[in-house]
Amino acid sequence: MTQPEKEKHSKHLCSQAGVCISQLASLRLQAGKGHLRGNCGGSGGNGLSVQLPSCRPLLLHPSSMSVWLFYCLGPSDREGMWDGASDPPEEEGRTFMQVISEKYSPENFPYRRGPGMGVVVPSGPQGSPMKDRLNLPSILVLNGCGISRAGDEGEIAAFCAHVVELDLSHNKLQDWLEISKIVSNIPNLDFLNLSSNPLSESVLEPSCAEAFVRVRRLVLNNTRVPWDTVYTLTREIPELVELFLCLNEYDSVTPTPMSCPSLRLLHITDNNLHDWDEVRKFGPMFPGLDTLIMANNNLTSIPDSGDTLCRLFPNLRSINLHNSGLNQWEDIEKLNLFPKLEEVRLLGIPLLQTYTNTERRSLIVAQLPSVMMLNGSVVTEAEREDAERFFIRYHQGYPEEELPYRYQILVTKYGKLAPLADIDLRPRCHAKVEVHCEDKVELLSIRLDQTVAELKKQLRTVVQLSTSNMRVYYIDKEVASHFGPEELKYSTRALHSYSIRDGDEILVVPKSK
Repeated sequence: MTQPEKEKHSKHLCSQAGVCISQLASLRLQAGKGHLRGNCGGSGGNGLSVQLPSCRPLLLHPSSMSVWLFYCLGPSDREGMWDGASDPPEEEGRTFMQVISEKYSPENFPYRRGPGMGVVVPSGPQGSPMKDRLNLPSILVLNGCGISRAGDEGEIAAFCAHVVELDLSHNKLQDWLEISKIVSNIPNLDFLNLSSNPLSESVLEPSCAEAFVRVRRLVLNNTRVPWDTVYTLTREIPELVELFLCLNEYDSVTPTPMSCPSLRLLHITDNNLHDWDEVRKFGPMFPGLDTLIMANNNLTSIPDSGDTLCRLFPNLRSINLHNSGLNQWEDIEKLNLFPKLEEVRLLGIPLLQTYTNTERRSLIVAQLPSVMMLNGSVVTEAEREDAERFFIRYHQGYPEEELPYRYQILVTKYGKLAPLADIDLRPRCHAKVEVHCEDKVELLSIRLDQTVAELKKQLRTVVQLSTSNMRVYYIDKEVASHFGPEELKYSTRALHSYSIRDGDEILVVPKSK
């Protein structure tokens, strides 16, 4: 083809492409939601073939998705255009059933979320027997899917009867009625996570709360739900075992006349509960409480007496006070007054900041004789005895009025212990030796990490001999009478391997000519 013919052919192709794009701009896709059906033909996985009325099939590769959406939306919907490199448009009002249909339907697998969201590639023929049902696991994770409504309750009941755990965190659920529609149709639901849904303004009616009757583990982190809502739920859920209320900005606790005796674990970290008067309200509210996790609350003290703590928390076995504000040893001693306490977490409190890691653990283990687990590590009997002996020695020399109550108990158990000998087991770095050469004697400090060759260089200025003209001997004063001098003839051997000590001798002998 000649050059003029090539130019003419190129102009013809550009003209035809312009016509196609013009027609793309005037068309609308009637069946939306990214299902790319109708006039789309397969292209062997390399792209999508779109048949237009007056031009040849246009092959759209995945990188040309913006052109396809231009065809779907048209120039008047320019703000709705996006491609795989952009974030998808925000979808409002998505339903629970809509999301699980998109995520778990065999027809829509794989369903891509995030960048490139909305592209659905059918995985099998239209007549596939899988197309009329969903492949739902018993543990559903639907976090961050934009869910705000339940959708068809009949479909929820049909597809979710076997579901036991449901994660709906980071969605847009702000109405308890919609949540109850979902939960009431999942009869075997045991675990429900509603974290980071905007529920602070929603009122939970008792009739809605009845839907949660089978839930045993409930997560309401970062929902800002008021205490009235918490009480409605605990009243209507007879077998609630675990409750998570973290990051809800609670600075007080509103008591309720009705208790929840089934609750065993309360996870209420990262709130603003500074005053023990608020924390103590959990006792009557949850009389069967086994584990209380309230790290990052800056609790300042535990002023209650032993009788009060025994009455309020008769079953408390584990408490987490990480990063609290406790700064008195008396507060640590108060932990002994919980009758069943055997596991404690106490990292990051002001009281322990000035101690070494070993001192912290030993002092706390000695203070808490009933605790079997400290900061996640088992306390063995050997460790406890070492810690209690350390505790006695640590407090020796304190004025009588400053000695802790536990000190006298341990002295009765072990007696008054003598201080441990201060033995320095670190290897010596230097030694002071006598250097003898003929009639000359000189006291010299030598480095023990140096080699024999390096020692000879150091001796040159002392004995006025070259290194090649000297023999060097080591005399151990303690055994010299039995073994005599030992020649240092291995130039790369380190001096510390000879066990040289202060007062030993180095003998330098000139080589005979």
